[in-house]
Amino acid sequence: MKTRIWDLPLRTFHWLLVLTVLMSFITVKVGGNAMTWHARFGYLVIGLMIFRLIWGFVGSYHARFGSFIKGPGAVVEYLKDPRPTPGHSPLGAVSVVVLITLFTLQALAGLFSSDDIAFDGPFVKYVPSAWVESLTSLHRLNEPVLLGLILIHVFAIAYYRIVKKQDLIRPMVTGDKNWAEKIPVARDDFSLRLTAAIIFGGIMGVLYYFLR
Repeated sequence: MKTRIWDLPLRTFHWLLVLTVLMSFITVKVGGNAMTWHARFGYLVIGLMIFRLIWGFVGSYHARFGSFIKGPGAVVEYLKDPRPTPGHSPLGAVSVVVLITLFTLQALAGLFSSDDIAFDGPFVKYVPSAWVESLTSLHRLNEPVLLGLILIHVFAIAYYRIVKKQDLIRPMVTGDKNWAEKIPVARDDFSLRLTAAIIFGGIMGVLYYFLR
């Protein structure tokens, strides 16, 4: 039976983050004038992270942190007996928390980073040079860590698809998953989508005001 698991705002967040991170990586490698776009994509990452944090409390059932973030015991039990879950598994929840934390850290550090050539983050002028050096180093060192975690994430999706015969991509595209048991259905109506649009629009408006 098809059951709505992921609401449209969460799916949009997910794929927009994928695109934004990809473009951030490309623009920083190109350098030069592309660094202006690298900064803009960084601002978008900040907006997306703030939105995800808010949506973790006001979004539909499976998007809420309370529905999937469990204690260490639940993670251990899942590792012993990795049964399918409709939303994020206890182990997947750890991945979500770590990625949100590191993406947020990366984007915020970028606000205070400088390449000492042609690009300074918008807040470089407000902090001591020692802070700029430390946060620039953090911004650079965190990049391979994030790339490594992203690769693990991709390999995990491939493992579930090939070995466990569970397609994790299609539900994140359509929002639906085939599930035999009765489980909470994600709310995904017009009012919820409008609420998400207002929240995200407000976030980006505030960021534009302070970062322009």
